[in-house]
Amino acid sequence: MAAKRGKKGKKLDPKILIFDVDGVLVDVRESYWRSGLQTVQRLTGKRPTWREFHDWKRRPGNNDDWRMVSRWATALGVPTSYEEAREAFQPFYWGSNGRPGNVTKEKLLVTPKLIEKWAKGRELNLFTGRTKQEFAYTFDRWPAARFFRTIVTMDDAKKKPDPEGLRIILDGRDRETALYVGDNIDDALAAKAAGVPFMAILSKKEPDYRERAKKFRELGALGLLERAKDLKDWLEARAVLVESEDSRNRIGGQESCL
Repeated sequence: MAAKRGKKGKKLDPKILIFDVDGVLVDVRESYWRSGLQTVQRLTGKRPTWREFHDWKRRPGNNDDWRMVSRWATALGVPTSYEEAREAFQPFYWGSNGRPGNVTKEKLLVTPKLIEKWAKGRELNLFTGRTKQEFAYTFDRWPAARFFRTIVTMDDAKKKPDPEGLRIILDGRDRETALYVGDNIDDALAAKAAGVPFMAILSKKEPDYRERAKKFRELGALGLLERAKDLKDWLEARAVLVESEDSRNRIGGQESCL
C-alpha cells in the first residue's frame, strides 16, 4: 500500500533511514507477542485474548513487553513488578528445561537484497527496544546486518518513547534528512519528540487497525505502509519527485539568465 504524502504536500527524500526492529524488520507475533500472552496467563491464571493484547500494546510505554506484562497483570488483580514480569517472561521467550523458546519462531520480513539496495545512497540505522542479547540472537546470523551504520538497543539509550536513541543516531545532524520507520505508538512518540519524520507500518489486517491508524495520524505520521518492504516504492516516488523538481529549477534558472 502506498503511503500518503506528508502534510501540506511536503516533499521528503530521506538520506538517513532509521528502522525499528520488531514488527518492522522481524515478525514477532509468535515470539515476543506470544510470550507476553503466555506470561500474563501464567501470572494471573486468566486466559488473555489477542484483542486484549493489542489494546494493551498500543498504550504509550508498552513497547517494552515486560512493562506491558507488569501493567496488565497488575490490572487483572495480580500486582507484578517490572522485574517479576521480566523473570516470568524469559522462559517463554528463551525456553527452559531444554525446550526451545518462542524466539526460534521469529521471521525476518525484509530480504538482504532489499536492505542492500536501500543502503546504496542512504545511511541505514536501527533503534530498537530489544536488549543487546535479544538483538544479537536474530541479527548476528542475518547477512544484511552489516549494512546498518548505528544500532541503538535498550542497553544503549533510554526506553521509548524517550527519543534519546534517535538523537544518538543523528548526532546533531539535520532531523529533516532522516526518517524513522516503526510500528508502535511509542515509536511515533519518540519520533515526534525528536522532531524526526515518521512512517508507520500497519497492516489493515490488524484487529486494532482503525484505532492505531488514527493515533499515528494524530502524531504526525507521513503515512501508513502495509509492510516495511513497501517503503521501496515510497522512496522511489520521493526520489523521482525531488529529481523532477531539481530539473525544473535548473531549467528555470537557465531561462532566467537569457
